[in-house]
Amino acid sequence: MIVVDVETTGTNPYKHCIVSIGAVEFENPSNTFYRECQIFEGAEIDLTAMRVNGFSMDEIRDPNKKTLEQVMKEFLNWCSSFYNKTIIAHNAGFDFGFLEQSCKRYNIYWQFGFRSIDIHTTCYLDMMAKNIEIPMMYGTSGISLNKVLEYCGLPREPEPHNALNGAKYETESMHRLLEGKSVYPEFTSFKIPNYLMKTKQATLF
Repeated sequence: MIVVDVETTGTNPYKHCIVSIGAVEFENPSNTFYRECQIFEGAEIDLTAMRVNGFSMDEIRDPNKKTLEQVMKEFLNWCSSFYNKTIIAHNAGFDFGFLEQSCKRYNIYWQFGFRSIDIHTTCYLDMMAKNIEIPMMYGTSGISLNKVLEYCGLPREPEPHNALNGAKYETESMHRLLEGKSVYPEFTSFKIPNYLMKTKQATLF
């Protein structure tokens, strides 16, 4: 599986553009991918999004950076040898949507099917199963990535956001949610909450 985080110029994959892609091979977290790119001609820019990712206007228009098309091809090549190419992301529809639309823009074959795994949903269901109160916002789930990280005993994601950093935080949180274990040395000092610890199951013969 592939944990992906993209930083973009906004929230609409048809109007806005990816500015960086960070990814981690879930089963082998030391295998990572990170690229930055220049935005495509005519891409719209939301200043709120730019404050989140910290890129300047000069950086996203830098002609010395690779194009989005080049970066997408490099990302797909990095993924090509994986047996399981299922994408994992916090709000999977967002990252999945930007990657898919970027492939369509350049007529690049989309190799990830139509299913993805959502970290938000995984955390939501874990909280439900344990009868832990789910944070709400405007009548719906208020589980942001930072809420997931807090639930998993991890610190907030540093700001401004970095796509590879985000993918690593998401990988760590997903391993804690699913397996009750830490995978990155930099997070071992952050204790895994007792409610995520896995107990050994009795073997039936």
